[in-house]
Amino acid sequence: MISRRRFQAIAVGAASYGVATTTGFQALAAGPVKNDPYAPIHNADGQFTQPWFLDSFLEFADDIEEASAKGKRFAIMWELNGCPYCRETHLVNFSVPEIQDYISANFEIIQVNLIGSRDITDFDGTAFNEKKLAVKNKVRFTPTIQFFPETLDQVKASTGPGGEIARMPGYFKPFYFLTMFQFVKDKAYEKQDFRSYLKTKIMAFREAGKPLPSW
Repeated sequence: MISRRRFQAIAVGAASYGVATTTGFQALAAGPVKNDPYAPIHNADGQFTQPWFLDSFLEFADDIEEASAKGKRFAIMWELNGCPYCRETHLVNFSVPEIQDYISANFEIIQVNLIGSRDITDFDGTAFNEKKLAVKNKVRFTPTIQFFPETLDQVKASTGPGGEIARMPGYFKPFYFLTMFQFVKDKAYEKQDFRSYLKTKIMAFREAGKPLPSW
């Protein structure tokens, strides 16, 4: 097939979906730093994006096969123009080199609009616009990131909304944000939930006498 081209405590609840840090709001006020290689692109419509996000024809079967061929996992990031936590994700989370480097090396991400009208061909070949696909996949707020299995056949066999195997339902602060991507990359969802995986990560830092990263 021709390619179509790209959660200290266990407080995932309020904290991870939660309130932006002072640093985060400062970053939002300042905007991207000029000539910063880790800065997002600010589109004419006001939305932020990452230059390494997948440039896609929005044909998901092709996109996941391309990601798989590169040894990467496929994810969909649902956003909305004017969403402050979408901006926070781009200006704070993705601006951390360690975070961006890890995610861009291991994931292909497609950015879609919760209420958008672009045509999308879902994994099973069914056509939707962005808004209708959001309804089908039970995505109700932004940002939301859906993570999918490694192959198209696994997506079709998955019982998660839209074929997903994990979901980031809202804004996560940087450490938890990166940990969610590691949870998927490590395929930890096959044997435990995210909270258990996160607890293990936090305990590892404590046992080593190290603080959690302060990004």
